[in-house]
Amino acid sequence: MPSPSSTGQAIARLQHMTRMEVSGPSMIGPLLQALHGVIGFDSSAYMHPADTGELAVHMEVPTDQAVVADYFDPRILRSERQVLVRSSRDFDEAVRYEQGPQLLGQLVRVPMPELERSDFYNVVMRPMGATDCMSLVLRTPRGQGIGALKFYREAGSPAFGPDEVAALSRLEPCLAHILQDDAQASANDSEVHSQGMLITTPQGRLLWLSPEAEALLPLAFGWRWRRGAGLPQELQELLQHMRAQQPIGLPTREVRTVHGDFSVRAAPMKAATGMGQAVGIHIMQRVPREARLQAFLQTQSLSQRQQELAYWLALDLPESQIAVRMHISANTVVYHRRQLYNSLGLQDRGELMRWLSAQGSGWPTESAPAALQQGNAGQQACG
Repeated sequence: MPSPSSTGQAIARLQHMTRMEVSGPSMIGPLLQALHGVIGFDSSAYMHPADTGELAVHMEVPTDQAVVADYFDPRILRSERQVLVRSSRDFDEAVRYEQGPQLLGQLVRVPMPELERSDFYNVVMRPMGATDCMSLVLRTPRGQGIGALKFYREAGSPAFGPDEVAALSRLEPCLAHILQDDAQASANDSEVHSQGMLITTPQGRLLWLSPEAEALLPLAFGWRWRRGAGLPQELQELLQHMRAQQPIGLPTREVRTVHGDFSVRAAPMKAATGMGQAVGIHIMQRVPREARLQAFLQTQSLSQRQQELAYWLALDLPESQIAVRMHISANTVVYHRRQLYNSLGLQDRGELMRWLSAQGSGWPTESAPAALQQGNAGQQACG
């Protein structure tokens, strides 16, 4: 179990994330990293409604992502509905009826031996090594569903109990605030992180795939992209528009996931000898700059207070506003700023900006415009 010291640091990190100028699915990585210091779990998942209306599933452990495609198999979905009170796909129903953290006993409708014999358990939970689960449905202040967090423990770990339920209950408003999607804010402060190209026939047969595109496609389309299994439905629709020769510019599709905003554009290509007609599909990933900065700072050997101070300094906030954001005095800001610069071997804010850029944090060398609102409007209690 996490120590009181690590729990305090994790809650401080979550409090900082509620004050950031970006929120939404892209914050799930830093959020889960912080939560490990509060409740302790072996793996986790985040399920939320995607732009397409389908349920998007993000598995914290990359190797667990392989079970997601099997989870959406109709046979496994039928099994899930037989052994669980409600399927994870019934998200709207969960928003209506699941209040607060739910332990495994509240999620399952059958005895444990029957659960362990089910296709759902043996195809989804067993490959993950999961023997216990706790779930939390997150909502906006108006009650609209945001997503569901799933936490798993493996054999040998203690079962989730009242202490974890109480800790997660206290954090619920904070977690909802961090993950509530603010697409406009993210779009205004995001940058191109990666891009790639694939070439297909007009009918959708893959002809060529760049290494960059091969890495981006599972991030954009999740379990719906598996090489050799055909193009995802979204890409098939782009090709349909191309074949229809609609005169409204090049077909484009926008996709938003926990990995950022993806723009996919299809364009006809000149035929090559022996190749016939072809379509080039360009995929571009944009990531909120502040989310990348936050994730980078968590990897550095800095205290939580130094991480937060570095974040606000990078956003070019004056010390008076930093003091308000961090709930400390301006003199304390100056003290911690000096400690931060000493830790990094830097002299001033300009050197901090150059250091962040050189370290590949995604932050530009020049100071970012401080187009930030005064105060902490909408900030939720955390901890």
